[in-house]
Amino acid sequence: MNLIRVFGPLLTLAGIFGLIYGSYLFLSDEGNDWKTILVLFLLGLIFFSSGLGLIKKAEDT
Repeated sequence: MNLIRVFGPLLTLAGIFGLIYGSYLFLSDEGNDWKTILVLFLLGLIFFSSGLGLIKKAEDT
């Protein structure tokens, strides 16, 4: 089993979830801390880009 084929989509989905949840917190009126929102956006962006990189890197054999 090729681990790149497993971790690529998982990281991409985790990144999408982090970006969506960060944008939800940014748009909500609950008075969330800006540091939390920034960390969620950055982690989501890192996970999303690394997951896409792993998906591109996976070869069909």
